Amino acid sequence: MNEQPHVLVADDKSEMRGLIASVLRKDGYHVDEASDGFELLAVIESLVAHTAGRRPPIGMIISDVRMPGLTGLDLLAILRCADWTTPVILITAFGDDETHAQAHELGATAVFDKPFEMEELRAAVRNAVPQW
Repeated sequence: MNEQPHVLVADDKSEMRGLIASVLRKDGYHVDEASDGFELLAVIESLVAHTAGRRPPIGMIISDVRMPGLTGLDLLAILRCADWTTPVILITAFGDDETHAQAHELGATAVFDKPFEMEELRAAVRNAVPQW
């Protein structure tokens, strides 16, 4: 049996990050949390180090768009420039058309405007995360 893929959740609001992480853990996912983009990159680097340089089994990244330091859009651009095809869902309280367009141009799997239905997020994760 393959190792269960990780779902990484980055949001500077601990309540939102914790809620998403809790729901996904109840769904059986292994979830790592980060409070900003830099911390998320550190989590990814740690997972890479533990898999001897191979791409770790990251099944999904969920990130807030607006965070201190690196934004969700910055993270998505960095990942795509490094040829990472990991599905990324962005969440935002500032979901204007420009943000949505930029996210989709960078290859976001989905963009959810806050407040969103948790069941819709859960369904998007189920549909995008490789089965183990």
